[in-house]
Amino acid sequence: MKRRDFLITTSTGMLLAASQSATAEMTMPQSPIEWTDDNGLTRFLKTDTDPLTNELEKYPRCPYCGMMRQMFSHTRHLIVYEDDAVDGTCSLHCAAISLALNMDRVPKTIYAGDAGAEGKVKPLADTASMTYVIDPGKPGTMTAVSKSAYADKAQAEAAAGPDAKLVDFDTALIDAYNGMAQDTIRIRKRRAERRARAGN
Repeated sequence: MKRRDFLITTSTGMLLAASQSATAEMTMPQSPIEWTDDNGLTRFLKTDTDPLTNELEKYPRCPYCGMMRQMFSHTRHLIVYEDDAVDGTCSLHCAAISLALNMDRVPKTIYAGDAGAEGKVKPLADTASMTYVIDPGKPGTMTAVSKSAYADKAQAEAAAGPDAKLVDFDTALIDAYNGMAQDTIRIRKRRAERRARAGN
């Protein structure tokens, strides 16, 4: 093979290979995990290695319903994921939304306001050792059925109504998901009525 033909063949082959590689990179879609990292609904979450310090100042509002978390300190939740992303919600209802949207993040610690604690603003405790009272006789935050967490099981027992159940976090979370459709319909209707009254 003549040198000129060799150079043309080699150059053409290299250009073709580079073109094919670039085309493959352009047409290869992102995986769902990569796309969610870049475009997902929870990109707003802050990384925080000290989430409990000044928690209500750093996470004043629930990002899913807009409610002031301090007003609902007895039902608020704070989710700390393994990558140190933190999500502060007003309730177990909205914490369930966070956990559903953050499918690729693993929760490291989930805190809840201790409904049995003294004081107007309830301290947070680790839900792994808390007892939830699911009480259909009382309305809750963002739900028709109250779901409150207690660090002291005796306080949970004392607070439970006649039809209430005492459960762990996982069971309470399942109950929140099971009631999500009805709660969402009720909340949407109530907010639409408020907007109508306000003339919006």
